Amino acid sequence: MQLTRPPSPHLRPFLRLLWASAPEGTPDTRTGAREHVLPTGGMHLVFRLSGPPLRLFDDTRDLRGHTVGHAIVGGARAAFYLRDVSVATRSVGAQLHPGAARLLLGAPEDALSGRHTPLDALWGERQTADALEQLHASSDDPARQLDVFEALLTRRLAATALPRTSPRGLHPAVAASLGQMTRDTPASIATLVARSGYSHRRFIALFRTAVGLAPKEYARVMRFDRVLALAADAPARAWADIALAAGYSDQAHLSREFSALAGLSPQAWRQTGATSPRHVPAVGAAGQFPSRR
Repeated sequence: MQLTRPPSPHLRPFLRLLWASAPEGTPDTRTGAREHVLPTGGMHLVFRLSGPPLRLFDDTRDLRGHTVGHAIVGGARAAFYLRDVSVATRSVGAQLHPGAARLLLGAPEDALSGRHTPLDALWGERQTADALEQLHASSDDPARQLDVFEALLTRRLAATALPRTSPRGLHPAVAASLGQMTRDTPASIATLVARSGYSHRRFIALFRTAVGLAPKEYARVMRFDRVLALAADAPARAWADIALAAGYSDQAHLSREFSALAGLSPQAWRQTGATSPRHVPAVGAAGQFPSRR
């Protein structure tokens, strides 16, 4: 099961979404099972409360992978990553708003982007261990675990000196641009630079520091996000129609971009039958998609 909810009002400037997940019944072991996790353009903080530590793979040819830990920061990305899903785990997590990483984690987004960072490298071993202990002690109730998670983050913020000019730690020019980039018909990067009042180089630097991605990369992921939403809402809709509705020049353009960001073609993504559009079973050695049991 998975529980998602918006954060409490005092955390909404910093967090976009909270979630808790747990396998139903006795989880199956699916040796070697992996999945593509597709980019959101945002940063995630996750605590694994059961099972092995997070294991990631460089690509489909990487058979060994490498472990990250049970408390992880997933930086903003402009492409998919591969993770081990051979054992279902209990976990709680949050998606952060741009600008919140420095306040909640102690590091700016651009220092954490494109990779996974063990939380103890940012909070220290003691604070990370204490957080895991409190979450483990909150029983197996996902709602209760989210309450404890929110309390942890609230205390973290209370110990942080919030900037007076922008409590979120987000530069006003970047905040204005983000709102315009998530629209169905977003403004061009050149337009955003002109509206910011800064030079092109300065605007790019401000944006990358706050978001973790350059404006062009972020816009690319937001357009991909519109594709996933359109395709999920209408599973039989033609890709050519989705391409035009999402702002691509044609279906071929969408296909190239989709493959680069997701690691598989639009049609292959659709054929997986994944229950979550951003968590897609990886193709097995025999060319078949693993079961989603």
